Amino acid sequence: MTDSFIRRQQELKGNLTMQIRSVIDGAESHGRGLDAAEVDQINRIEADIESAQRSIEVAQQSEARAVEFAEVARNVETVDETPGSSAEIFRSLAEGSLRRHTFENRAALVPSANTVGTDFLDMVMMKARLVGPFLELAEVFQRSSGNDLRIPVLTGYSAATEKAAGAALAESNPVFGSINLQPAKQGFLVPVANELLTDASFPLESTIADQAGNAIGTRADTIIHTAVAAVAGTGVTAASATVFTADELIDLVFSVDGAVRNLPGTGFVVSTGTLSQIRKLKDGDNRYLLDYVAGGPSTVLGFPIFESPSMPVVEASSEPVFFGHFPSIKVATTGLDVAVSPDYAFNQDVTTYRFLYRIAAAVANGADHVKSLTMAAA
Repeated sequence: MTDSFIRRQQELKGNLTMQIRSVIDGAESHGRGLDAAEVDQINRIEADIESAQRSIEVAQQSEARAVEFAEVARNVETVDETPGSSAEIFRSLAEGSLRRHTFENRAALVPSANTVGTDFLDMVMMKARLVGPFLELAEVFQRSSGNDLRIPVLTGYSAATEKAAGAALAESNPVFGSINLQPAKQGFLVPVANELLTDASFPLESTIADQAGNAIGTRADTIIHTAVAAVAGTGVTAASATVFTADELIDLVFSVDGAVRNLPGTGFVVSTGTLSQIRKLKDGDNRYLLDYVAGGPSTVLGFPIFESPSMPVVEASSEPVFFGHFPSIKVATTGLDVAVSPDYAFNQDVTTYRFLYRIAAAVANGADHVKSLTMAAA
């Protein structure tokens, strides 16, 4: 599926390039330069070409991560259980130091008609679920340990003043602060009946790995959104509690410093419902604000817009739109740790997969670098 998507985007780039060539050839055939309308047309086509190229790069990165994650899952190592494990309890029972133990009932994946081999299907149709963009947009620091990571932040500049000849200059020091990232553990277990491991006709481990990556990614998006929401400045407050206008989006863009608007990585993040509302907004010439690109990123007012399931819906007092420089979001993580144990639920003949991810997020100059559109109170 990824290969066909990339191929379609490459074909789209080729068609768009031919459109530019056609416009230039038309002007050349009349012995003149490009007029304003033609220049504007070419600029729009160039923007579409850039969007197609970004779509190709995102798809290639996604495919590479999926391959890497599946490889990790296939080569996981069996880990020793900690004290209190099923294996240790069984040893204690055998040695006589423990007379009786009741094992807790644990739900596990079990073989069924939907998973055990058939003659007509050997793959799993994955449920499409939006993970969210924050982890891709942020600056991520890959750590070898979960120690705190403190990052210096410049919060104020020196100020120059005019002085007469011979007069002493006044001191004006820059102001520094910091953000402290303290990675916290996120994780879950996937118990799988051993019959399913041997009988399943589809690649079970890579399927578990794919869905685990989605689960961890969704959790990471939620954590990063919470960190951003805690410090984002209010760029504009909508006049309504249920809808916002195109002009209010424009005000939000210009609520940040001009330097922030010009930084790479500056854009919008919204929920699916909010994206739908923005799709219906038009400018004074009755043109839609949102230039939607399948595979993304789409653009609004010249800035990329990203869809996140962590963002709130449009309702009274909510903050459904973020605009700002998202690489100012700093994330520390030790990466995804995958382990497997046959002993955790030994009494049930179950193999258990464990997925752990340590992560922390904060925003450098959050109130200045990321602003929100806040809906009016009810």
